[in-house]
Amino acid sequence: MATKWSLTIDCAHPATLAAFWALALGYAEKPAPSGFESWEEWFAHHDVPEDEWDDGAYLSDPDGAGPALSFLKVPEPKVVKNRLHLDVQVGGGRETPWEVRRPRVVEAVERLTAAGATVVREEGLRGRPDHVVMADPEGNEFCLL
Repeated sequence: MATKWSLTIDCAHPATLAAFWALALGYAEKPAPSGFESWEEWFAHHDVPEDEWDDGAYLSDPDGAGPALSFLKVPEPKVVKNRLHLDVQVGGGRETPWEVRRPRVVEAVERLTAAGATVVREEGLRGRPDHVVMADPEGNEFCLL
C-alpha cells in the first residue's frame, strides 16, 4: 500500500497562488477537517491566532485521486530555480498523439498566462514543440505537456 502524501508550497500570497493552481489543475478548496464547519472554526479550536488565519490555503482533487495541496505564507521570496516541479499533463502526456496533445497545451498556455503565469521557454523534441516550461504567479516553474 502506498503512503498518502500531499504537497506544500511556500509562497507570499497563499490565497492568490491557491486560486491559480485550482484553475491549473481543476482542484477545489479543501473542505474543513471532519467535525468542523469551516477552517476558521478549526483554527479557533486549535488556538491559531486570528492574524494567522490567512497564512495558508488548501486545495484538494474533487475526485479524490490526486494529492492535497497546501500553500503556506513565508517571509522570504523565491530566489532560485525549483528543485522539484510539476508536469501538468493538460495534453494527456507523451502517450497522447502529438496532434491531439499540442492544441490542448497551447490552450492551457493561453488560459494560464491570462491567470498570471509566464512562459519561461518552449522545449522541442524531434524537431517540433514538445512541452512548455512556465512559471506560476510567484515564479515557481512547472511544465505543460
